[in-house]
Amino acid sequence: MWSGASSAWAESQSRLWENLVGRSRSFWKYFYPRLQAMFPEQFNRVEMETFYRAVNKVQPGFIRIEADEATYGLHIILRFELEQEIMLGQLPLRDLPEAWNAKMKAYLGLDVPNDSLGVLQDTHWAEASAGRNGFGYFPTYELGNIIGAQIWEKVAADIPDLHGRFERGESQPLRAWLTEHIYKHGRKFTPQEMCQRVLGGPIDVGPFVRYLKHKYAEIYGV
Repeated sequence: MWSGASSAWAESQSRLWENLVGRSRSFWKYFYPRLQAMFPEQFNRVEMETFYRAVNKVQPGFIRIEADEATYGLHIILRFELEQEIMLGQLPLRDLPEAWNAKMKAYLGLDVPNDSLGVLQDTHWAEASAGRNGFGYFPTYELGNIIGAQIWEKVAADIPDLHGRFERGESQPLRAWLTEHIYKHGRKFTPQEMCQRVLGGPIDVGPFVRYLKHKYAEIYGV
């Protein structure tokens, strides 16, 4: 009972707080003046809107954990495809760096300069060799993004002034909603049951796509 329904549901919370909250304009309307007060030399001449756009800049990069919301999924697809090829015996491990670099070029248009910025950046596969289940975990991050966006639509419907609350530094309403609908249940329900109870249906990429389109259309004026 003590854990969550699944890794994807756990990651939905990590990604929700990190991105849907932590990269939102309403969050930074409250916290950016405080950041400026703490680091005046670095930020006093930087407008809040400039900072917000920098936090949400879309730009292909080598490192998964530093990726923006729009390109992050490509990092996950790359890893999952390589994992499938490894498990099917189609990709010898000695060829993994070369295969990684080829996919980075194809998906993100980047030439990987070294393995530290490439195939060696994650610990998941090395942990698996040490007895931990690291293979197959990467997709849970993107599933977390998708579930998180579905949750966000439900929360926004129940708390119409959600962004206004964040502008006032009030995160408690969101936490209370998540506690009531998700946290207090632990792993009492299966992932599919949680989807039905919380989301009203199965995992659906639609809310995540709508979220990205709306956010970046607003930022870039398209």
